[in-house]
Amino acid sequence: MTKTEDISFGYLLNDVTLLFRKHFDRRAVKFGLTRAQWRATKVLYHREGLRQTELAEFLEMEPIAVGRVIDRLQSAGFVERRPDPRDRRAWRLYVTEQARDVIADMELIGRGLRKDATKGIELAEMQQAMDVLNRIKENLQALDQPADDEAI
Repeated sequence: MTKTEDISFGYLLNDVTLLFRKHFDRRAVKFGLTRAQWRATKVLYHREGLRQTELAEFLEMEPIAVGRVIDRLQSAGFVERRPDPRDRRAWRLYVTEQARDVIADMELIGRGLRKDATKGIELAEMQQAMDVLNRIKENLQALDQPADDEAI
């Protein structure tokens, strides 16, 4: 009898992720933003005033790599750095009006791709799939937590 752990799903998840990225990039190319730049812009749109290190944590990227992304976004006119009023060594990050104008269009691209990707899938099926994926994510995140006997 097959058990849950006998079903190999990692490659399928990876394939879905790669395909989603490929098709998103194709649709978003007209805005001149890479996926990393788009993700950074979107996070800053919803959480303006983050420091670069905080943004790196949200994006799960190294601060140096995020610095390069922010440099490019600033050069392109999508992000601006402002001095932190409480720490003169630090900068806070904000999106510009140019970025705000693009956000809605990028959201439409994402929504359209999700619509295409979920063609023929009922809402209840999608909700169940999301529930399962979230539980898998929680199980994997729990592996990063020290076991009770290790905490002593």
